[in-house]
Amino acid sequence: DFHLISDSGPDFAGYNLGPSSPELQLGVLGSCLTHVFLIQAADLQVPLDSLEVEISGEMDPRAGRPGFEHVPIYPHNISYTVRLSSPASSDAIAELHQAVERACPILNLLINPQRISGRIELTTRDA
Repeated sequence: DFHLISDSGPDFAGYNLGPSSPELQLGVLGSCLTHVFLIQAADLQVPLDSLEVEISGEMDPRAGRPGFEHVPIYPHNISYTVRLSSPASSDAIAELHQAVERACPILNLLINPQRISGRIELTTRDA
């Protein structure tokens, strides 16, 4: 049982009780990259003394409003930086990075466009 509080700021009808959904998405990417780096480092026997993953992205609260229709309403210009310390060679670190980019499910979900379907199931109340 986990409880995650997601909210928006007052400008988006929220109370600022927690990160917004787009902020959570970027956090999920950072969490996944971190975990997969640790897994792949163990699999490839690349010793890590420290590991830190930083995610950045842009969102403009004016997106979609008059005059800003061209601005994406979703996080964009997403990037990540990995800071690690390791006695491994630069070739081993490059191999580790490639393995992580192949194996990270959230990174690949964001990189590879796909169609998502949705539907509404309406339940009516008895009057």
